[in-house]
Amino acid sequence: MRRRKPSIYKSPEELRAMVRPGLLTAQALDAVRAAIRPGTTTAELDAIAERTIRDGGGIPNFQLVPGYRHTLCVSVNDEIVHGIPGARVLQAGDIVSVDAGAEVDGWNGDSAFTVVVPGGDPTVAAARQKLSDTTERALWHGIAALAHARNLHEVGSAVEDAIDETGAWGIVEDFTGHGIGRSMHEEPPVFNHRVRGVGPAVQPGLAVAIEPMVTAGTIDSSTDDDEWTVRTLDGSDAAHWEHSVAVHADGIWVLTAADGGAAGLAPLGVTPVPVP
Repeated sequence: MRRRKPSIYKSPEELRAMVRPGLLTAQALDAVRAAIRPGTTTAELDAIAERTIRDGGGIPNFQLVPGYRHTLCVSVNDEIVHGIPGARVLQAGDIVSVDAGAEVDGWNGDSAFTVVVPGGDPTVAAARQKLSDTTERALWHGIAALAHARNLHEVGSAVEDAIDETGAWGIVEDFTGHGIGRSMHEEPPVFNHRVRGVGPAVQPGLAVAIEPMVTAGTIDSSTDDDEWTVRTLDGSDAAHWEHSVAVHADGIWVLTAADGGAAGLAPLGVTPVPVP
């Protein structure tokens, strides 16, 4: 007898249960962002995030991944994703991507942002800020597409188009967004570029993490000896932005933004609606 494949769609009650871990993830990242300055170590940022999540009644879900014991991934300069927090001291002008997630009552949130550490060479900092802005812009275009898409692959097309409009960038293809719910990483994959086919239907109950990763050079990467840190082969800078988003009967809601994504979606003509 064949086992029935789990549905990728959540019930209204399950979507409501995802609101709290999304907000707690956002709170942890807000606390980390406020602490980023020259001289701060990535381990100090990790401690801030863990304390925020645990004080909020959650569990750092990255610590539930086999072999990983940290709350954050902190990726600096040419590191694309999965940078391990430790003794590294942030320098003025570094471009830093911070990824975090919280689990509350068995439900998950996942989000990431990129910031340029104040100071340093103004030319380098400006180029890095443009890279971050480009990636964030692409994220919001992807989220906006979800509001009216019929099929999930339309999100990747919107992300790619938004990046292409701003210059010659590398869209990382080895890592994608994903479904989210009882597990931090679930089906379906959410591509950040145009792919063949249409993908799953976008309908009420869909919950996904959209997370473009963009480089200032090649999309080719390598993994460090720590078996986690992924960096660009050519040493070019990278940026990473991510939000968890729910689709429900009345619209979409960005679970990992305190305002549901209102500020990011307003310029794109989309008004998020709270999960009922």
